[in-house]
Amino acid sequence: MTVAMKILIADDSRVMRQIVTRTLRQAGYDGHELVEAADGQEAFDKVMNEGPDLVLSDWNMPEMTGIEVLRMLRANGVEVPFGFVTSEGTEEMRNTAESAGALFLVTKPFTADAFRDVLDPILG
Repeated sequence: MTVAMKILIADDSRVMRQIVTRTLRQAGYDGHELVEAADGQEAFDKVMNEGPDLVLSDWNMPEMTGIEVLRMLRANGVEVPFGFVTSEGTEEMRNTAESAGALFLVTKPFTADAFRDVLDPILG
């Protein structure tokens, strides 16, 4: 039995947050607590205040982009596992994400299998 974790889903699209949530459930991660953030600043604040075990973030969001959120967390010494769920997955973006400390980048449209592939090593 795996321990329930808190997963923060950060995306400025409410529909996309719902799709990510549904796909996580389809992938078998329905026992975890899912928290949502509607923009980068809210995502940063929730990580600082609620200490999630994993962050799934969109790249392009108002207030702060996903990469800015990740860089600010790392600058504040927060090492929470962080991955991107985004519509673009160029080689440059992947390199930028990796060098900033992201563990993965899943591109939309995604599948339950795509989430399992990147989350199983993290969530065990």
